[in-house]
Amino acid sequence: MKEKHLFIRKFSGQLLPKSQFCAVSYLLFAVLLNPIAAGAVDITQQLHRPLNHSVVRESRDEADMLVGQGEQQLASGKSDKAIESWLQALDIYRSIGDLKAQGLVYDLIGRGYVQLNRLKEAEDPMRRRLAIARDTQDFQGQIFGLNNIGTLLLQKGEFTAAAETFTEAVTIASDLKNIEGQGLSLSNLGLATLKLGDYNKAIKLLETALIFRRRTPDAIAEANTLNNLGDAYLAAGNYQDTIGTYGSALRIAKVTRDRTNELRAIDGLVTAHRSVGRYERAFDLLEQRLTLATESENLAEKLKSFESYALLYEQLGNYPTARNFYERAIILARTLEDSKREVLLLDRLTQMLKLSKHR
Repeated sequence: MKEKHLFIRKFSGQLLPKSQFCAVSYLLFAVLLNPIAAGAVDITQQLHRPLNHSVVRESRDEADMLVGQGEQQLASGKSDKAIESWLQALDIYRSIGDLKAQGLVYDLIGRGYVQLNRLKEAEDPMRRRLAIARDTQDFQGQIFGLNNIGTLLLQKGEFTAAAETFTEAVTIASDLKNIEGQGLSLSNLGLATLKLGDYNKAIKLLETALIFRRRTPDAIAEANTLNNLGDAYLAAGNYQDTIGTYGSALRIAKVTRDRTNELRAIDGLVTAHRSVGRYERAFDLLEQRLTLATESENLAEKLKSFESYALLYEQLGNYPTARNFYERAIILARTLEDSKREVLLLDRLTQMLKLSKHR
């Protein structure tokens, strides 16, 4: 976050830090009570005096510390605290006019809100981050800003708007011949196209994205695009390529210890194997999944594992075992205070029990 700009601020109470705001207030108060105490020219000179270099440096150091503190809080799962730290840092960067740092902090705040699933609040900082990138002619910042906003729109179910946003990112990345940006933007555009139901176009976009991904040393990005491509093959009913593609993603994710892509690849493989009746392989994969979730003490992923077990046993007509797993998943949903998931699981269990009585 170290930045290089020193600037003379125009008077604005909203932009001044607390200490300087108090000083300004005192000056105005003095003028109102005793116009002779300080002339207009003197006050203007004081209010518009350039900030001292050391003051700027100390302020930036404090803001940088708050950014690092927020990242540590985010890593330890305290996203709300992380956002508080970043908002304090943002105020300081604003007061010293560090526009580039403001853009980066807006990006962090947006991600923090996404982690809290506060998607509506996440959109504003993400759009502010993009606006700053446009104002500063930061084209790489525009590419990643557009991808962040597009991903948020995907999560909100606004697939057409997401596709339009990713298309703009692809255009900028292509004009710049930015390989990383092209791979990321095409991968996301492929995912949005998949959500819109155009499976063949999605596959072409994702296959192209994979070419760019493999030209960068980012194995996690490659695994992510492979999982997206696996989703597209699965939707198109191409099971042979589905299993091969998810399998590649799984191998890379294991090597890089990328738990997110590892779990996602396993989920895709379980669905693919289950759909063609390869139940033994599906059970092997589910065992791996549950082990990963247990080792990482991730209750949300453990819940998903129980739910997958329940679905598989239900499909095989083993209703008592399916019920056991549904009930274990429901207990975890309550522990996580995920009422929406709890209601869905209870409804599914009820439907299964009704069905089992007629068989």
